[in-house]
Amino acid sequence: MIAPMIPASLSFRGRAARAFAAALSACTLIAAAQPAPPADSQAGDTPADDASPGGAQPAPARLQPNTMAARVAACTACHGAGGRAGPDGYYPRLAGKPQAYLFEQLLNFRDGRRSYRPMQYLLAGLPDDYLDEIAGYFAGEHLPYPAPAAATAPAAQREQGRRLVMEGDAARKLPACSACHGQALAGKAPAIPGLLGLPYDYLVSQIGAWRTGLRHAREPDCMAQVAERLTPDEIGAAAAWLSSQPVAQPYVPDPSDATPLPLECGSQSAALRGRR
Repeated sequence: MIAPMIPASLSFRGRAARAFAAALSACTLIAAAQPAPPADSQAGDTPADDASPGGAQPAPARLQPNTMAARVAACTACHGAGGRAGPDGYYPRLAGKPQAYLFEQLLNFRDGRRSYRPMQYLLAGLPDDYLDEIAGYFAGEHLPYPAPAAATAPAAQREQGRRLVMEGDAARKLPACSACHGQALAGKAPAIPGLLGLPYDYLVSQIGAWRTGLRHAREPDCMAQVAERLTPDEIGAAAAWLSSQPVAQPYVPDPSDATPLPLECGSQSAALRGRR
């Protein structure tokens, strides 16, 4: 057993209730918004970046109807303004992730490959083109990253994590994370995300979900194959090292090229072919 997949303070029922409440609040904000000003005087969709220490959430901007900022208010209620990540360490950053990756995750939630009831509820019935538009909105949000949380794991555990992430284990046919996610761990176009700027709890829970069969991706599911080869201690070590690393700027995915991945990845292959 992998413990903890999800911190005790973030039980599924508690997170679900908070997400539904936040989504309903966002819908109320949209309904209460004043009519949009003329197009030539309307401000942009995105509130000003907040670079305060610790990534504090900026005050919410007044939503204008018929903008993507208003339409995704149910997303940012949990994932933070502009998709910069929620403050509780569980709702991940959306801003600046590859559009094809975000689109694939929206499909996975809508179609049942990922299981989280609030997300499934919000996405039910939404067409592919609109999900791709949502993904494009967040992919275009380039917001500052906060400093990483102070490392609390022992140095030996973090070094074990660094070796797994950057070197892998050839004897066990375990590829390095960097072999797919890039040497800077910023991801690779079109559909491989970056791994930095994510909190420990989120990383442990998601890798653990792949290992236990609770999370799935398009076949062949390369991450499931990797997670199955990791022990619970190794998952914790990799998450401890990744979550303690600062994010160097610019932090953008590597361009797509002809270099083969160590494992075939269905999501990346589909994105390269332009298939949904």
